[in-house]
Amino acid sequence: MAAAALGRRRWVPPDLARSWLLVPATAIEGCQSADADQVILDLEDGVDPGKKEAARQAVATFLADGGAAWVRINPRSTSHWRRDLESLRDATGVKGIVLAKTESPDEVSETSDMLEGVRVIPLIESAVGIESSIAIATTRGSFRLAFGSGDYRRDTGTGSSDMALVYPRSRLVTASRIGNLSGPIDGPATSRSRLESETRSAQDLGMTGKLCVRPLDALTINSALSPTPVEVAWADDVLAEFDESGGVVRDGSDPPRLGRAAKIQRLASAYQVIPGSDSP
Repeated sequence: MAAAALGRRRWVPPDLARSWLLVPATAIEGCQSADADQVILDLEDGVDPGKKEAARQAVATFLADGGAAWVRINPRSTSHWRRDLESLRDATGVKGIVLAKTESPDEVSETSDMLEGVRVIPLIESAVGIESSIAIATTRGSFRLAFGSGDYRRDTGTGSSDMALVYPRSRLVTASRIGNLSGPIDGPATSRSRLESETRSAQDLGMTGKLCVRPLDALTINSALSPTPVEVAWADDVLAEFDESGGVVRDGSDPPRLGRAAKIQRLASAYQVIPGSDSP
């Protein structure tokens, strides 16, 4: 039942994925949303310490039954890290690993090597992790960075306002660019009422995805992080005009304008955004 439900969701490649739904591994059957671009089965904070083994078994069963998902594992510094990876060694449906509380590049490369080159999303959740983010982004196995904003606030005493999180978010965006990775994934919203505003604030800084723990949040995230129908129409017009001119660059503003238009078209195709439509 769970594998079939997750398998029906629309496929968006993980490098372009906007919404990343965290599902406790002990509650896979409760995941009924088909709206998230990617699903992460959580073996870390979403699982009670006394239920870790049961959670591993649930993930193994889900994957053995034909399911496919990302898996968030426990930090490298814990004994659970190796057990989590060993439980996934023979699983064919693991899309990649989300490594909790990453603070160094070695943690990423060791994780990737344990599963023969699996893609790793380092979840950066501390001051040490933020300051190491460039090294983490450029190490073997790193696929895309993610921000554990809640644990970062706990670690640093930072507030939850947009202003308070400008530095860590910007740091991850810069590190991702240096590492030639897709834009980073922001942490979950502090409340449902702030979801859209937080998502757009993160987008303004260059983040292109967002974690969520509520299935209904995926639609809001997908809408906020997609080009609008008006933007898609603009991009189509710009590129059509350029083609009609014979591909002649008129001035220095053309290359960045054409680049932005091409990017919008690529995202519109991935997200199925149609010019003139009211839907994301």
